[in-house]
Amino acid sequence: MSAVDLSLQEIEDAAKLVHEQVPPTPQHRWPLVEEALGTETWLKHENHTALGAFKIRGSIVYMHRLVERERPTGLVTATRGNHGQGIGMAARLHGLPLTIVVPHGNSREKNEAMRAQGATLVEHGDDFQEAFEHATALAAEHGWHQVANFHPDLLAGVASYPLELFRAVPDLDVVYVPIGLGSGICATMAVRDALGLTTRVVGVVSAGAPAYARSWEAGEPVSVPATTLLADGMAVRTPMPDALERIRAGADHLVEVDDEEVAAAMALIFTATHNVAEGSGAAALAGALKEKDTLAGQRVGLVVTGGNVDREVFTRVLA
Repeated sequence: MSAVDLSLQEIEDAAKLVHEQVPPTPQHRWPLVEEALGTETWLKHENHTALGAFKIRGSIVYMHRLVERERPTGLVTATRGNHGQGIGMAARLHGLPLTIVVPHGNSREKNEAMRAQGATLVEHGDDFQEAFEHATALAAEHGWHQVANFHPDLLAGVASYPLELFRAVPDLDVVYVPIGLGSGICATMAVRDALGLTTRVVGVVSAGAPAYARSWEAGEPVSVPATTLLADGMAVRTPMPDALERIRAGADHLVEVDDEEVAAAMALIFTATHNVAEGSGAAALAGALKEKDTLAGQRVGLVVTGGNVDREVFTRVLA
């Protein structure tokens, strides 16, 4: 299977939908980041969207296409936060009631942001997988549409950010992308291939949630407990089979980073750029720093996937 399943026309059509609500985000070079990595480096600032993360892009396209096909009586989805905020905004735009399931102990500020979008929040389970299974049960019980967490319509919308990045900087040698459930890295590979580029795409996995790394090695989905306390957007216990297949087909390799490395990258992004990155948002930089000895003389892209970190957590990181 090829990593490509979106044509350039499909990606551009989805990007037009996205850009009606979300302006393109910038990609910048920051001298202190380049000093730390020792090579030319571009940060793609998805922390600059209206919701502070890239997920809104996929939500806009998913919801637009859903209401073209049907108008469900209600929606339900599971999340650790950024997906839920994106679906919340998109559901509100279409006047659809939404229930979001999060695990116990989820980010307090992400929970507040989802409620502010008008969603009903339900806390269930100890991790994302248990929240996801409860969302599936609620959908069956109430006849609601369960919003997917990995789906071609989400990929099409998410692909608008790598399209912006590759159009702005077409000769990147390598791009590092964090892996949660996989929409970001799969969309990046799809755009690369649709544009006919040779850029290597490296997936970054939390060492405290290594399910995709273990599954990459095994050649099939493997469930592994998620223990990361900082990279909540990457805290996945069970990979999506479709995502894993695409990642194994199109990614160069995966790199694992632990919470200490993620914290150091969050602090560096703030010091070097005065941008706030959540744990998963700083993971790409953490991965590149871990492999900096292999990057000399290359043009590197790093996706800052989001900046939605609780104040108390970020204060501890900076301290």
